[in-house]
Amino acid sequence: MFKTLKSDIQVVLDRDPAAKGAMEVLFCYPGFRAVRMHRRAHYCYAHGMKLLARMISEWCRFRTGVDIHPAAVIGKRLFIDHGNGVVIGETAVVGDDVTLYQGATLGGTGKDVGKRHPTVGDHVTIAAGASVLGPLSVGRHAKIGAGAVVLRDVPPFSTVVGVPGHVVRLYGCKIPCDHVGQCSEDCECKDTDRCVKNLAGMSGEAGVDLDQVHLPDPVEQQLEMLMRRVETLERKNRADMDAN
Repeated sequence: MFKTLKSDIQVVLDRDPAAKGAMEVLFCYPGFRAVRMHRRAHYCYAHGMKLLARMISEWCRFRTGVDIHPAAVIGKRLFIDHGNGVVIGETAVVGDDVTLYQGATLGGTGKDVGKRHPTVGDHVTIAAGASVLGPLSVGRHAKIGAGAVVLRDVPPFSTVVGVPGHVVRLYGCKIPCDHVGQCSEDCECKDTDRCVKNLAGMSGEAGVDLDQVHLPDPVEQQLEMLMRRVETLERKNRADMDAN
């Protein structure tokens, strides 16, 4: 129990530069309190004390603004930053070293039965306001951009943005890329820690990617593709005119 408490405190100190010490985390971080209260609620739920478990989770929601169903399974070192508005549904499964920012939702679509909520792999980061809905899977080391709405499976080592969410990076390379998974000297990711050549040793805190700023803009990418196509057609047209 104390080992888990220590790791829950340490993860806040590792991922939040505003955290100045263990006592501050212990008394002043709602995300930390929500994780601790959920661990107690989940224990009660798993041992047949379901009413008590729901009472603990409701008190957690009232105190912290974080709504986690006591049946949800969360792994080690979950970090909920700020916390307010985070929702984790009943059948959600969250892996180790996951980071959730305020307003993130692991919810259902309302049409599924049984397994209704996402399964999130290790080292996943879900940014502010993102919604991951339905019994889908989010692969390890994936990153969901702020405000994205994810309705289908997310491959490992990918970055998803937009509404509906779509993959814009895979293994650090912009999509489309001819070298995904086989990085060459032409890959823009070759010097980053997300290059496929460097991913094998990424574990623990080393595998956590909290960058929410340097994400590809899908609209910009489409405009760039259109511009390249227009330039190609213009060159072809000029060549045809010169030939005539």
